[in-house]
Amino acid sequence: MNRKLVGIAIVAAAASAAGIWYWNRPIASDKALLLFGNVDLRQVALAFPASERVARVLAEEGQKVKAGEVLAQLDTRALHLRLTEAEALAGVQRQALARLKAGTRPEELAQSRARTAAAQADADLARQQLERIQAVQQDSNGRAVSQQDADTARAHARATQAALEQARQGQELALHGPRREDIAQAQAQLDAANAAIALLKHQLDESSLKAPVNAVVRARLMEAGDMASPQRPVYTLAITDPKWVRTYVREADLGRIKPGIAASITIDSLPGKTLAGEVGYISSVAEFTPKTVQTEELRTALVYEVRVLAEDKADVLRMGMPATVRIALGQ
Repeated sequence: MNRKLVGIAIVAAAASAAGIWYWNRPIASDKALLLFGNVDLRQVALAFPASERVARVLAEEGQKVKAGEVLAQLDTRALHLRLTEAEALAGVQRQALARLKAGTRPEELAQSRARTAAAQADADLARQQLERIQAVQQDSNGRAVSQQDADTARAHARATQAALEQARQGQELALHGPRREDIAQAQAQLDAANAAIALLKHQLDESSLKAPVNAVVRARLMEAGDMASPQRPVYTLAITDPKWVRTYVREADLGRIKPGIAASITIDSLPGKTLAGEVGYISSVAEFTPKTVQTEELRTALVYEVRVLAEDKADVLRMGMPATVRIALGQ
């Protein structure tokens, strides 16, 4: 009996020691942090900036596109007609400005001088007639020439003198040429016409929907013949670089990681293989654990979002794919 009791005591002591060792052993979580999350990436919704009918849709779902590649085009017949009209109006304004800058032609100056000479001759003749009438009226004491004839000659002399002055002013204007204000106005009108042309050319350029970055077509939302508008996307693109795993870490583990430390990523579709990565972003705001997070902790616990950037040169990661992240601690 005593031997049995001693044996039982020895077994109990061994079990107790094993339990103490088990609960105080250095577990793997002290060396690495294991997190679960989903692959995420940025998306772009591409839409035309104008409302017009779609002429062509060139890319398909899943197709890889490069930055600057044309994905769809609008019907541009109306834009081309408006551009032709704008260019014609600009040509009219350009000729008007050139005419003003050229000034008065020599022929116009000659005409102005001729008009001045004719007005001078009329004024001289009227003045001479008035002087003769006045002389006759003075010699005859007003009996040979009526007062009415004298007044008529005097009025005609004043009228011809005024016409002469007008002709001289016209000649001065012809010599000076157009006013600077008129030239500036014509220049402004030409600038406005050129701006209208530039706007139409810009609209023509925007009638081709181009990929802003290297990406993959996720969804093709419109077809040829549809009416495009800024509110209706034609494509949804997935930007393939960068990619990251969106995961969440407990507050107790928050101090064990920092941006820039290395991490490894594994996915179910590639068992036994890992992708290199690094911690790129750690949220500064706590939140309740999302329902999509796979964790054994209570879902009401507060966690912090962490983005682990992935090096995916083989393009194996897909948006929403579950992934496991292992972060080696003590780095």
